[in-house]
Amino acid sequence: MKKFLVLFSMPHEGMEEWMKTDEATRKEAEAKMKADWDAWMMSHKDMILETAGAGKMTKVTQGASEDSHNDIMLYALVQGEDKESVVKMFEAHPHLGIPGSWIEVMEANTIPLS
Repeated sequence: MKKFLVLFSMPHEGMEEWMKTDEATRKEAEAKMKADWDAWMMSHKDMILETAGAGKMTKVTQGASEDSHNDIMLYALVQGEDKESVVKMFEAHPHLGIPGSWIEVMEANTIPLS
């Protein structure tokens, strides 16, 4: 089995707009998204190694660091026979129900320690 890094993204401005939605409407939609997400996770649990939310970003450059923004919301490490089968498993993922969202899949090429 090969390992893959999966990035769940949406424009960070979209999240700011979402937080302006009426709280009751937002909570109801979030509950449905969570239920759909949980069901998807259970149906693919044998392929999922790890999933986590991305936190506040800090950009580190040579000699400096500063608060930063990007569009990554979550990441996952998954395993599969090949990239095509992993991509296919994400084609109907609940994350794609968020307007403007996308999912990126890339093979994780392990760098061995010397």
